[in-house]
Amino acid sequence: MLDIRLIVENPDKIRDALKKKMFEVDFHPFLAKVEERKHLMVKVENSKAEQNRLSASVAQIKKSGGDVAPIFRRVKELALESEGNEARLKVLEEEIHDFAAALPNIPDDDLLPGGKENNRVVYEYGTIPVFAFKPKDHIELCESLGLVDYERAAKISGHGTWIYTGVGAMLEWALINYFISNHLKDGYEFILPPHILNYESGYVAGQFPKFVDGVFTLEGVTPKKFMLPTAETALVNLHRNEILDVETLPRKYFAYTPCYRSEAGSYRTEERGMIRGYQFNKVEIVQYTTEEGSDAAFEEMVNKAKRLVEQLGLHYHVSKLAAGDCSHAMARTYDIEVYIPSMGIYKEVSSASNARDYQARRGMIRYRDKVTGKMKFCHTLNASGLATSRLVPAIVEQFQQADGSVIVPEALRPFMGGISRLEVKK
Repeated sequence: MLDIRLIVENPDKIRDALKKKMFEVDFHPFLAKVEERKHLMVKVENSKAEQNRLSASVAQIKKSGGDVAPIFRRVKELALESEGNEARLKVLEEEIHDFAAALPNIPDDDLLPGGKENNRVVYEYGTIPVFAFKPKDHIELCESLGLVDYERAAKISGHGTWIYTGVGAMLEWALINYFISNHLKDGYEFILPPHILNYESGYVAGQFPKFVDGVFTLEGVTPKKFMLPTAETALVNLHRNEILDVETLPRKYFAYTPCYRSEAGSYRTEERGMIRGYQFNKVEIVQYTTEEGSDAAFEEMVNKAKRLVEQLGLHYHVSKLAAGDCSHAMARTYDIEVYIPSMGIYKEVSSASNARDYQARRGMIRYRDKVTGKMKFCHTLNASGLATSRLVPAIVEQFQQADGSVIVPEALRPFMGGISRLEVKK
């Protein structure tokens, strides 16, 4: 959530910043409500002060034999007037809050405006694989190697799902364990959060109210509950409504969860197989930092995601997203995108993002500054570390051999009982 004072003091600057995200906004009605609220608050305060003064004078007037009836009439008039003003104030507060809550985060100054067309590759690792034979796509490879069963998944669940089978399940679990071991070495605390979250969690993460249709909600449940679309949604709510000791910052967490996303109608032919689905596995990393530590934390998290992919030996690149391609709640994002040979394109396996104080402001997550002693909002950052559903296609396609087998990356072999090659299933 944006600081309302920033909007009031710099409406043109905020409007122009949000334009970089391709978000058009007219602040005039909002500013008029803020001004009306300010005047009403003064009226209510003055009215209460006058009521108190009049009420305090009753005893003295009675003592001197005066008539107190006019005073009681005036106090009643003021009370009725205040009641009306307070009711209007409540409506204004809700309207001001709802308007501000729907605004996206301000993009960092160094981001290019616009959408995907203005994303820029800022780092590249390895080279595009070249094969001396006709390579197969990941769907054919996964089926011939006995890694995935799409047909039975469709039977028991529907399209947009898959079942990892046999050594495929081992490969998936090896990836998750590989991520977990690396994050533990780097001092992150392991969290296994619930998969069913309350509405407030989606609000604090910045996914609600705008993107409520992107999640699976539970029907007939009160209060509202939904299936987590990413572990970030849970992790950035761990310290909701808390004041953190600045000496404990940064706080570093990671979680393994399946992720559940509806995203109905967003699937393209190229995204068949495991490239996009309603449920996929992901390990997510999150940091809570001070304002001053925010940029260093972002660089650390980007480098962690890069290192995980590089240790797998995969060709990939890093894209710095333009303002309009950053998600609603984020001020900056770098995507780590792995190459899928059969598609000839790169697909995201991690988005490292900095929300600045946007999420913490919504969740009242604060710390006391050591120098000034003033209360400040934490900065929250997140990155996939990593998502598996595009890594498996990248691994089987990039490391496929002429005989149809696939070489297992060395980093995963300790988690697969030493298996070094996936063989075609007889």
